Amino acid sequence: MEFEKWQALGNDYVILERPRVPFELTAARIRAICAPHTGVGSDGILLLDAPSREGSVAAMRIFNPDGSESNLSGNGAREAVMYLRQRGWTDSPSFSLQTGAGEVRARIESERRCTIAIGTARLRSDDYPSGDDGGWGELAAAGQRWRFRHVAVGNPQCAISVADEAQLLALDVRAIGPEIERHELFPNRTNVSWYAALAPDVIRARIFERGVGETTASGTGATGAAVAHVLDGGRSPVRVVLDGGELQVEVGEQLAISLSGTAQPVFTGVLAPGFIEELNAIE
Repeated sequence: MEFEKWQALGNDYVILERPRVPFELTAARIRAICAPHTGVGSDGILLLDAPSREGSVAAMRIFNPDGSESNLSGNGAREAVMYLRQRGWTDSPSFSLQTGAGEVRARIESERRCTIAIGTARLRSDDYPSGDDGGWGELAAAGQRWRFRHVAVGNPQCAISVADEAQLLALDVRAIGPEIERHELFPNRTNVSWYAALAPDVIRARIFERGVGETTASGTGATGAAVAHVLDGGRSPVRVVLDGGELQVEVGEQLAISLSGTAQPVFTGVLAPGFIEELNAIE
């Protein structure tokens, strides 16, 4: 079974084409493939298939390394877009991709960079049922009180502003993140973005993703932080500086979002017959 591994600012995914996968991608099999020492090692799996309706090049499902499924990943979507173009699914520089969060429109700008329109952000959603129209809330985690803004961008984001970059870098994200991810306010769990303003149009952010943990970059996490920053008076487009590099988030009218950044292949591989047997043996 052939696969490719791609990365976007250190956020890496295994990309599979559905017709080439000889088994169902159950949670246990996803965990085995994503395992860092006994599997391929990745932040998740992107499963590409023929689209269910005309007008899109492909349909994409996104799986986290814990076996759960996500509706959208900004980095994953860019990786899929560049993969589809390089693999000959389309020769157009602009096309659409179906995701669990709806249609994503893509524009390829260079061999490694593209921009994706990922829809409209919302401040109210079922992922934060007690929230107000501004998405504001407060919770306790790791012995502290955190004021946050909920932003839904295909998946739920909990955006938390901190005073400055020094405070941001001092945070023990791996200790705080799990408590917020699974807080009772968020029935479907949440991603968490801490950010500090460096300039009206620049923020520094750190991301904790549900089902993953702290990551070097997250497209939707960067988007959640950028939306919160703009709503608090920041200027769009926002340059989001992450541990793995930089993304640009344009926050338009009615919170329409475009995300720009790089994505590139790491390697092509084939799962060994023995590993395939192991995967077939687990449910």
